[in-house]
Formats: sequence, structure tokens, C-alpha cells
Amino acid sequence: MRVLLLNMPWSPIDLPSLALGILKRSVDERVAGATCEVLHANLEFTDWITARTEFSAEDYEYYALSSYFLGCGDWVFSSALYDDPHWKEAEFTEVMTARLRASRMRMTKELHAVVPEFVAEIAQRVVDLAPDVVGLTSTFQQNTAALAAARHIKRLAPHIVTVMGGANCDAEQGAAVHRNFPFVDYVVRGEGEDAFPRLLEAVRDGTRAEAAAGIPGLCHRTGGAPTANAMPTGPLPPAAILPPDYSGYFERLAAGVARNWVEPKLVVEGARGCWWGEKHHCTFCGLNGSFMEFRSKSPDTFYEEITGLAERHRVLDMYVVDNILDMRYLTSVLPRIVESGHDLRMHIEIKANMRRPQLQVLADAGLIYVQPGIESLNSRVLDLMDKGVSGCQNVRMLRDAAETGLSVSWNYLHGFPGETDEDYDPVIRQLPALEHLNPPVDLSARIAIERFSPYFNRPELGFTGLRPEEHYFFTYDLPEEELYDLAYVFEAPERGIGEVTVDRLNAALATWKKRHTDARLTHTDLGDEIVLVSRREGYDWRSLRLTDPFHLAVFRLLDQPHSPAALHRKATADAAFADRTPQDVAVLLTEWTAQGVVFTDGGQYVHLAPASVNQDLLRLDYMSHLYARPADGSADTTGAADSAARPSAAPAPALP
Repeated sequence: MRVLLLNMPWSPIDLPSLALGILKRSVDERVAGATCEVLHANLEFTDWITARTEFSAEDYEYYALSSYFLGCGDWVFSSALYDDPHWKEAEFTEVMTARLRASRMRMTKELHAVVPEFVAEIAQRVVDLAPDVVGLTSTFQQNTAALAAARHIKRLAPHIVTVMGGANCDAEQGAAVHRNFPFVDYVVRGEGEDAFPRLLEAVRDGTRAEAAAGIPGLCHRTGGAPTANAMPTGPLPPAAILPPDYSGYFERLAAGVARNWVEPKLVVEGARGCWWGEKHHCTFCGLNGSFMEFRSKSPDTFYEEITGLAERHRVLDMYVVDNILDMRYLTSVLPRIVESGHDLRMHIEIKANMRRPQLQVLADAGLIYVQPGIESLNSRVLDLMDKGVSGCQNVRMLRDAAETGLSVSWNYLHGFPGETDEDYDPVIRQLPALEHLNPPVDLSARIAIERFSPYFNRPELGFTGLRPEEHYFFTYDLPEEELYDLAYVFEAPERGIGEVTVDRLNAALATWKKRHTDARLTHTDLGDEIVLVSRREGYDWRSLRLTDPFHLAVFRLLDQPHSPAALHRKATADAAFADRTPQDVAVLLTEWTAQGVVFTDGGQYVHLAPASVNQDLLRLDYMSHLYARPADGSADTTGAADSAARPSAAPAPALP
């Protein structure tokens, strides 16, 4: 039996498909008599489209990721799905003219008109390969392209069994795909490592009519009527999650135009689910779909997969897809990576309350890009999200990441029921103090309501009357009740802050992004004094010396978030400071806040200055100016001490 796995646009071109890599290995190892290969149609598309239009890497990234909440990528291939190069063009134009610049509108319409030809060619190529089964994956803006391919394949060769799966086919979404598109024979909902091989064995043995009913989550047809089996009662255990087989991807990438566009990365997976979400599901997050339960591979298994893939493919850049880091890996997998000598560069999602020593382990192991899910710098808004962190902890994460050389990729979100303008005012005022730290990847975005999130499942949290986002209506030819089951993103009445505050916030974030490259704030602890160096446009001081022993003690305590009362209690535990009063602490915090030395939120304070990269060079620099400086606590605005190096941080990668 021949199995072909098809990866259609807009799957990312710089990454092999983890899902298809796992399924390929599942077929090869678990289905006797079957052969399996992957057709990287996303890479085929880059060659095909660049021969016909002025299409670039930036264009592909836009349709694959950046336009996700606008649905542009799926609308492009809706013309191939419905055999109409002008499919709902008038509706698209009416809705999107105000949202897209003119050049992007032209490009989208041009692609919409020509992609039916590409899908027809891919379908013919698939048929020529004579597979018995074609499996199509669908994630993000891949749905219409995958459906269009399935339709054309079935039209050319009705005997080929078509199977769809992926994130767009989870739970109700998969059932909606199956009952509305009869050219899809089966839909695998949820994890496919068990269901897909079992289905293939039934196809091989000629028992699929009988076997289909016993495969959890599978959508099949009984007497021509669509049937959706009950979802699995639990997720796969970690031992059942196989390592991916990426055979063919890197060779195909090297043979096409995309090799000039991207530096390829490996995709690795250590865990599924979210251990924080099991306790406190972030109210806006729908990423884990049907199964939140956290499970992770053994440290030995994960380490061997990472190093094995790196050695086989000679690629050191890796994207770790885990929704949250298994904290065991900090003392098991990551130290072994450091010891291995592999110069890996990895991107991973973490929780924002990790401490500096933990971040240093990440940096030493090559996890240079981290996504800590910051989302806001205000504790009250973070509580509305059920994030389990404070605003000061998020700022500490940005500071400590800068100090350890990590680049932080994060988003600022707003629009939470119950938030107020007053929650944002103090943050906006203090953003100029943060310009030396990684800004968010984009301006603040109003939250989208995602399927599987608490905001979707629990209307009492503030969102009622949900409808599928508008782009689903001009992409599919389906009634609203079917779109409701198919959709992942939903329209809802706006909640939270109004546009005036949004505009103020975004203006401040835009300034932060503009000034970040040239901004710096560092501190050097010389024992009997601490010297701070600043170059931020909102502050006219360049260096600040702290020599008062009490000030030194308070500053060092502010390495972690503290309330004024806690600062006073801990500092005055030293008998030398027993006469210092809470008012002394309050005056100092007020002064340091005005100077942009500390950040305050929710009654807590934390200092903003990463330790300087090269303490020895800084010590020499400061010694040369030591006697020319003003007294303790005053600012040197001459710029004499401005040669200190700012901790380097690579730019944060863009997210959808």
C-alpha cells in the first residue's frame, strides 16, 4: 500500500511539517506492507508562483502567518476549492478594502485568480504517483488549500482514499469538515499517531467499513451518511509520541527558490498540553484544543531526538513547539545539550515567572529565543487573563532576558472584560523607562475569541453572541451554523478599554520599538557602589552612582519585585539600617521611579537595569571618571560614562 502525505500552502517554508514527519514514521514503523512519502507542495508552490508573479518571501510569510486573523491566506485558495477564479471577490473587496493596503489587495486578488491552476497541477501529480491513500494536514491558513487538493484528487481518481487531519480538524471543526465536503473520506480528529495507522491497516485489509466505527475521533461515512465517532477519552501517553522523519524536506528546499528566502529550522517536540493550563486556563487561549493534559517525553528520549535530528540534517536552528517548557528539562536535557558542544539555537515557550538562573540555563543551552506569554504589564489585567504572574514579574523577565542574552518574543493584548483605562495609564507613563528591553513584536492587539478558550466555552466570563469571524463568510459557501462549527476565530462585542486608550498605548509602544535599538540601561555592582548607565530619550541623565549603603541594599533587593513594606522590613533587618523609616523607602522609590530606574505596578517595585555585560571594562571606564562625578544619587548628564556596552539581544521573531 502506498501512502502519500501532502503539505499544502500556507504551511511555513522554513520548517518541515512536524505532523507529517510523525505520521510518516508512524506508517513506516507500524503499518506492515505500507510505504509513505511526503509531497512538500508548499515548497512546490514557491517555485510555481515566482515563475508567474512578483512574489517574495515576505509575501509568503504574510499569507502563512501575519494575515491569519484576516483570513487572507484561506481566501486565496477558496477559488480552487470552488472552481471559480473570482470566488466571492466582490464580498472580499467590500470587507477588506479598509484593512489592506492597495498593493496587498492587488496581490491577494492576483493569487486568488491563478492558484486553481496550481492545485490542478498538484492533484495531477499526486494521481500520477498512484497512492492508495492521501493524507492532508491542515493548520492555520491551510484549510482551503488542503480541501481544494482533496477535491481535485478525488475528481481525477475517485478510488484514492482521502484523509484530513491537523489542528483545523479538532473536535467540532473536524466533524464540520467531514459532513460539508464529501470528497474527504475520513477526518482524523485529535492526535493521529494511533488513529491514522489503524485506519490504514483497515484500508489495507479491506475492513475499513467495519473498523472505522472503532477508531476514536474518526469521522467516516455509514451508508453514505457522515458519522463522527466520540473523541478519545484521553491523550496519548508520551511514549506513544514518535520522533519525526523529515526525509526529503531539506533536499526539496535546497532545490527550489525558497532556499534563497529562509534559513531552515528543525521542529522538535518534547511535550504536549500545558501544565499551567491544567491549573489555570488562560482565558483567551485555545491552543491546546481537545487535550490540555500536560505530558512530556523522558529527558533521555527528548535529548536523543534533539541531537539525533541535528546530526542527521546538519541543522542547528530548532523550533521547540511545546506550549510550555517542562521544568524537569532545566536540570536534565538542557545541561546535557551544553555539555554536548552542539551550538544549538532554539526557540521555546516558557512561563514569565522564571528566574535569572533558569534563564541562564536556557541561554547556555542555545535557547536564544523565548516566548514567555507576557501579554500585559499590569497585574490586574493579568489577573483577568488568569496568567498567574504580575506586571513586575513580566518586567523582570524582560530585564533578566536582556542580561542573559535571550531575545523575548511577546505580544501586548487588550480588550479583556473588566479592564479599565486606569489599568493602562500607569503602564503607558512608564514605557519610556523600558526602551532598553525587548518591545512587543507588534502594537497592542484586541484579543480574538478562539475556539477551546474559556472565553469561548464560558459566556459568563464576558463574551456572548459569538459569530464566526467575517472572513469565513466570504471564504466558504456554508450556512452560518456550519461555519460556527468550522471556525476557530470568532467575532464578539468589544470589551475593555476604548480606542482613545488603545491609541495612547500603541503610540507609546511604537515609540518604544523605534527607540529600542539605541537605548540602554545597565548597572555595575562594584561592591561599595553601584553605577548605572542610561541612554534613553525620555531621561536626561547618563550615569548614576549609588554609594549610600542603605540605597545599595534597597537596590539589590529590587532585583526581585517587592512592596515598599517588604523592602523596609528586609533592609532594616540589618542593624546598620535600623533607624531608616518607611518614609525613607518611599522617597527613594519615588525618586528612582521618576528616573526610570524602577518599574512599579500593583503596589510592587522592581529595578530595570540588567547587569552590564563586561564588568571589568565598565570598572575601568568608571574609574577614569570617578572623581569628576557628583555626589551619591545625582545624575551625570555629560555622557562621560556612556561607553558601557548594552546586553546584546537578537531581534524577536515575528508571530502570527
